[in-house]
Order: sequence, then structure tokens, then C-alpha cells
Amino acid sequence: MAAARTRSRYVPDRGLTTRMVTTMFFIGLLYVVFVGVLLALLRGAWPLILLIAAGLFIAQFWFSDKIAARGMGAREVTPEQAPELHGAVDRICALADMPKPQVAVADSDVPNAFATGRSQKTALVCATTGLLRRLEPEELEGVLAHELSHVAHRDVAVMTIASFLGVLAGVITRVSLYSGLGRAGRSNNNAALVMALVPLVSAVVYVVSFLLTRLLSRYRELAADRAAALLTGRPSALASALTKVTGEMARIPTRDLRRAEPYNAFWFAPAFSSRESLARLLSSHPTLEQRLEQLARISAGLARP
Repeated sequence: MAAARTRSRYVPDRGLTTRMVTTMFFIGLLYVVFVGVLLALLRGAWPLILLIAAGLFIAQFWFSDKIAARGMGAREVTPEQAPELHGAVDRICALADMPKPQVAVADSDVPNAFATGRSQKTALVCATTGLLRRLEPEELEGVLAHELSHVAHRDVAVMTIASFLGVLAGVITRVSLYSGLGRAGRSNNNAALVMALVPLVSAVVYVVSFLLTRLLSRYRELAADRAAALLTGRPSALASALTKVTGEMARIPTRDLRRAEPYNAFWFAPAFSSRESLARLLSSHPTLEQRLEQLARISAGLARP
């Protein structure tokens, strides 16, 4: 019974599952190669490298969702404090047959929402005060259904783990450069070569892991839109919320958007978006046009007898 309970009524997405498995495979392979190269270059420092790698992985897996939620200003609220938000979450959870997550609000005029958590038991869904003030009840439910699909599909946990390698690469680079790990037992020439190679290897690892997570991130947003639209049966409400949120972003002070930008991969809609091809390649979200076109196709499909 417990195993069956972990399945929700969200439509399974094989494309998303395939991409998550593929991303995790290549991220894991890259991680093994990265640590192996560091061990070969920094022979005298291998205990410290393994200790840092293991410690950061545990910290990233267990605490990154809490750190992200805190960084975005989420504070847990009771049904008495936010009855509209709790009511919408209750309806979506009942519709999806999934456990209710923790419910939080972020005091920000940026209209947005996000979900974090390693599993359904540790999940948290958060809406900003700006979003709650601007959306109609059906639009809010569409956004929350989108966010809770990330939890049901477990792509939040995969994104958390996948982003770990870039963090590790940066930390290892700093430790190597500022503590002289490569100089142990080597000549000055060898030490200089090692200290030049470590940042190079770290940079390559960071770029590859960044591109892999961006590809997964864009697809998972489309998958969440699709799952939410099919669950609620109201793709037009989600499309309306998307249009409204994206339009309102232009009215938000740039300072507030910059503060939200580091967490773009978590947000329902990015704080900044660009029409330039290179920027779109590196974006955490598909374009508004892509998302609206998909919702229009779903709406047309649901309208057929």
C-alpha cells in the first residue's frame, strides 16, 4: 500500500523519465571522471578531495532544497494565515491523490511560485504575495498543479543532484588554488602545471554539467505544463496565468528581478527571458510561445469528442 501511495494521478511522462535517467547517467560519469582526474593531478591531497566531494554531495542532497527555499524567502504558513493558498493546494492534492506538501509564502512582488523537496514527504510549495494578489483562483490552481507535478515526477530531486557537480567543481577549484594542494611533493614546474590544469578541468566540467541541466530544465517545464493541464482539465487557465505572470514581469523593478534570477530553474516563470538564440539555449525555461502553443494543442485535444 505504501508503494502504491507514491504514485499520483499525474500523467506519467516517459520522455521526462528518459531525460532524467540520461542526465543522471552522464552527470554521474562526469563526476567520476572529474574526481579521478583530480586524484591523479593532486596525489598528495586525495583524502581531502574525497572528503570534500562526499561532504558536498551529502550537503547538496539533504539541504539544498531548504537553502533554496530560504534564499527565495519562503516562510511556512498555516491555513488560517493563507486560506486561499491552502485551499488551492488541498484541491490539487485531492485531484492528484498525493500527500499535501508544506505550504509557504514568499513576501515578494515578483509574481511567481516554486516547489522544492527530495520526495513527496519533504516537499514544499511556495507562492509569492505578488502571485496571490494577481491571479484568479483557477489560474492559481493551474500554477500550483504545475509546481506539484515537479514533485510527483521527482524532477526536483534530479535537478538538485544534477546541479551538484558544478558546485563541486567550483569549490574544488578554489581549494586547489588557494591552499596549494598541487604542490605537495612536486617540483615548482609540476606544481605550476597542475595549478593551471585544475581550473581548466573544473571549468570544462562546470560547462558540460550546466548545459545538461539546462536541457533537462527546459523539458521538465513543458512536462509540468502538460501534466498540470491534463490533471485540472483547464489548460486555458494555466495559459492565462503564464501570460499574466510573464506580462507582469516587465513591471517589476529590475533590482527585484535580479534578486530572483539566481533561482530561475526553480521558478514557475523566469525572472528574465530573452529572444536571442544563444540566451534561449542557455535558458532554464522554454519560451512563452512554446508553452502557450503546447497548451493550445492540449486544449484542442480535450475539446474533441
